[in-house]
This record gives sequence, structure tokens and C-alpha cells, in this order.
Amino acid sequence: MSTAEVQIPSGDEMVTETQTEGEDVKMTSFPVKNEVDSMITDGTEENKTNEKKVQRPPQEEKEKQWGPRITKKFLRDHCKQHKLYVTPYLNDTLYLHFKGFATIENLEEYTGLKCLWLESNGLQQIENLDAQTDLRCLFLQQNLIRKLENLEPMKKLCTLNVSNNYIHTIENISCLPDLSTLQIAHNKLETVQDIEHLSQCLSLSVLDLSHNLLKHPDILSVLESMPNLRVLNLMGNEVVKKIPHYRKTMIVHLKQLNFLDDRPVFPRDRACAEAWASGGLEAERQEREEWKSKEKRKLQDSLDGMAAIREKALERQRQRELQEKGRVFIFCSAFKLRINVNLRKNVLLLFYFR
Repeated sequence: MSTAEVQIPSGDEMVTETQTEGEDVKMTSFPVKNEVDSMITDGTEENKTNEKKVQRPPQEEKEKQWGPRITKKFLRDHCKQHKLYVTPYLNDTLYLHFKGFATIENLEEYTGLKCLWLESNGLQQIENLDAQTDLRCLFLQQNLIRKLENLEPMKKLCTLNVSNNYIHTIENISCLPDLSTLQIAHNKLETVQDIEHLSQCLSLSVLDLSHNLLKHPDILSVLESMPNLRVLNLMGNEVVKKIPHYRKTMIVHLKQLNFLDDRPVFPRDRACAEAWASGGLEAERQEREEWKSKEKRKLQDSLDGMAAIREKALERQRQRELQEKGRVFIFCSAFKLRINVNLRKNVLLLFYFR
């Protein structure tokens, strides 16, 4: 004997038909609305509980979406933490490096800044620095900057570091009359046109162009037009291999250069390079020999001078010793004379009283 059950929904009730072989169909019904309502209610309460657990403060949610921001509250707390002035314009240095900021903002009240550190963030643009008119040093290395811009208000800027960015062209820095140091290593500079703006930066004396993509030897003409260039770094560029006799050529063309790449430029190096440029290898060899002779003479003169100083010191010592001996002799002679006089007096007295 077999039995079959069929469930048929009917309004708010579920109807079950049961049929046994040889018997009539039996129908059983039971309410389902309450169970469905209870399931919906439980689901709603569970969602609310999850929302409460996930809910965050608005600022935290915003930072999660856009990253940390330079807010006024953050700046106040930062100054307190690092024992800086709570009054914004009294601070001359601000350390905002390694924070993950994507935008420079809310620095309008910090008008007294002389040095600003923004290294190793996620900055994509130089902006919102109009109030920093007294700034001397700006450190923006290891960011995501693609263009040099918005630097005009910082007329007193002396040092600019934008290394390890994505800059393709040097531009908009000739408006900085006091800029003496530019560090722009590990960027995307490639052609002569990318650096030709340097010829307008007459006060630059320290320039770091290392580890870029510079290839053409014509960049030498741009560097030669910089009258105050004293320190230059081109290491890591392909152009170093393409300039014949690289170091000698650079020294000859850059008259004020004191330091090239990883070594100083000594007077001897410059003299030998200029001799090579005028007379070739033979002239350079002769110049080196002359410098060696000069250095030997200079060393010998120093040794002779030291020997003369030592001899004079010994002579003065001998004179002092002789003077000391003379004083002792005079003292002893006077003492003996005095003894003799006293003896004579004593003898005369004895003879008188007899």
C-alpha cells in the first residue's frame, strides 16, 4: 500500500493532500503566515545588528575611501604630539612625511614655515602653498607628482627636492630667484628639451639629475649655460657613456664645477683636463708630472719648515739651560764670597778680644 502527499499553498495556509491507495484523499491545512513573518522579522533584526557592527564615524569612512587628509584638527594634534607651537604661524618647520596624504591642503594659517617635509606620501600635485611665502626648503621626494607647478608664491625658496616622482619636464622654477639646490633624481627626464629650462635658473649651484633617462650629449650645452653650477650628478644616465672622455669633458666645459657625480674636482684634476683639451694626452702627462713635482716640493718645504721650527725650539731650550746655569753660578759665587767675608769678620773679632 502506497501513500502520496502533495502540499498546495492556499492564501495564508499550506494545504497538504494525503492519499492512500484504495482510500479517499485526506486534506490537512495549517497556517504559514506567522512563520514567514517571523522569518522576515528575524532577518531584518539581523541586518540591523550587522549594520551597527559595520557602522563607522563619517571621518573614518571618508579616510577609508580617500585616504588620510591634512585637516586642521590633524595639524593641531600633530603639533601637540611633536611639541610644536599650537599657534600655527609660529611654527617654522612642519613634518608631514610618511603619512599617506594625497593632497596638500589646510596650510593657509602656517605662514611662518621655513621648512616643509612632505616626503613619501601619495601627492599627485604641488598645490595650496600660496601662504608659504617665507618657505626656504620644500621636500616632496617619493610621491606621485608629474609636473612642477604652483611654486610662484615661494620667492625665497632655496632647496627643492622632487626626487623619485614622475616628472617629465623641468619647468616653472625660473620664477624662484634664490633657488640654489634642485634634486630631481629618479624621474622621467629624457631629452634636451626636458631640461632646457635650467638655462634660465641662474642661481642654481647644486643640481642632481641622476638616474633619469637622459641620452643625448647635447645636454652639455644647457649645463654650460648655468654660470653658478658647482655640484652636478649625472650618474645612472645613458648620456654618461655617450660623452667621450666624460669626466675631462665635463670639467673643461663647466668652469665653476667643484664636485662631479661621486667625486670632488680638485685643482690638479682641472689643470690636467685643461691640458688634455689643449694638447692631448702628452700635454696631460706633462701637466701631471709638473703637479707631482710641485707636490713633492711642497711636501719637502713642509718637512724643512718643521725641521727649522724644531731647531729653533731646541736652540731656545739650550739658551734657557745656559741662563739657568749662569744664574746658579752667580748665586754660588756670591754665596762663597759672603761666607769668606763673614769668616774674616769673625777672625778679626777674635783677634781684637784677645
